[in-house]
Amino acid sequence: MNKIIKLQDLGLRDYKDTWDYQEELFKQIVDLKIKNRREETTIPTPNYFLFVEHPHVYTLGKSGHMDNMLLTEAQLEEKGATFYKINRGGDITYHGPGQIVGYPILDLDNFFTDIHKYLRFLEEVIILTLNDYGIKSERSPGETGVWLDVGTPFARKICAMGVRASRWVTMHGFALNVNANLGYFDNIIPCGIRGKAVTSLNVELGIKEVDEAEVKTKIQKHFCALFESEFSLE
Repeated sequence: MNKIIKLQDLGLRDYKDTWDYQEELFKQIVDLKIKNRREETTIPTPNYFLFVEHPHVYTLGKSGHMDNMLLTEAQLEEKGATFYKINRGGDITYHGPGQIVGYPILDLDNFFTDIHKYLRFLEEVIILTLNDYGIKSERSPGETGVWLDVGTPFARKICAMGVRASRWVTMHGFALNVNANLGYFDNIIPCGIRGKAVTSLNVELGIKEVDEAEVKTKIQKHFCALFESEFSLE
């Protein structure tokens, strides 16, 4: 099993361009798995982890509802935002500057073949990262992602998650609000959940800006520990 993960930091990059790139890497892994099975070979399948930051964009998962998008096409344009229906699970969410987005494109045959465990591990990576900043976060029963003050009137989401998997190959991932402009969440019903707020790490710490490079380093550390893997720079 190949537990080396090729790490790429794409910087600020258009959502559609990044989605197309994910699909390219995803197909590369799936095609190799099919070839290995057909030809009875054992060529190791690669794994990737993409860090990226997107310009303002809203994405709607395949189980989502358009009613949760509160803007018209004209209003989207006014706000300098785009909108895509995509092939991950989950409902609607927002991506934008100040948010760390992580897309693990893994062959889970290299790790474990359990999608629920995979999602819990992604959540745990973020929970451990936030704990490094003294922020206690947790899961919310029946809801993916990472939350603060679950079970209280002050419950708020700090990290959204949505994945796709086929032949045990994953794509899409998580979006952690670090220095995010939370006003953009007012234009949707985030994840289709009414009456719950969204927050960002800088807001919780009461500071203007968190060092995003430092947060990425912490995410990498916890990801490698949980997945018993190591990153290699592309």
